[in-house]
Amino acid sequence: MSDRPVLTREQSRAVDVLAAEKYHIPGVILMENAGRGCTELLAQRQPQHVLICCGPGNNGGDGYVIARHLDLLGVSVTVALFCERSRIRGDALINFNILEAAGIEILDFADEPLCPTFGQQLAKADWVVDAMLGTGVTSSPREPIASAIRRVNAAEAHVMAIDIPSGLDCDSGQPNDPTIEADFTATFVTSKPGYAKPAAQAYVGEVHVVDIGTPQALLREVFR
Repeated sequence: MSDRPVLTREQSRAVDVLAAEKYHIPGVILMENAGRGCTELLAQRQPQHVLICCGPGNNGGDGYVIARHLDLLGVSVTVALFCERSRIRGDALINFNILEAAGIEILDFADEPLCPTFGQQLAKADWVVDAMLGTGVTSSPREPIASAIRRVNAAEAHVMAIDIPSGLDCDSGQPNDPTIEADFTATFVTSKPGYAKPAAQAYVGEVHVVDIGTPQALLREVFR
């Protein structure tokens, strides 16, 4: 755990805005640092086959980076996509295009209900990476992500959540219905206020802070 102050939802957004607008750090660099840092944490656990569940936003983008770096390490990896490809934008799209060009397996699960193929992929995986929803969530996940969360929670695979377990409110620590039950959460820059709340403990698991390269001067601005 980091000894920095925790970041609220609004402060997390401020970090992203300041990084781009004042500190000239492209979001794709922060995404690369985030994904690589998460890969290093997961690699310590010696995964054999990883299923990475991705949503439409930047959390999904982090998942694409993780998939690429796991592949570089020789780990078997499959990406499960829970949105239409047309919804992927910005930095996430850059990394999606890299992943697709690299020939890493991407399976589309945007349709409802989840097809049997997803269950087959879950059964093969010893680790699932939850990169579906981020810290902006304030209400219950919608389909098909809601069904994916329930299926992941019922599976035998270990679960690593990226920044936040999908469905959890990062400020209050209250889980929505449903919320990912992670073995550990790799969160960025610093922890979030809700992670220390009793209601969140069954969902975040161990919390590890990943440094994504934000300058100290930027953090002083956000925390002041």
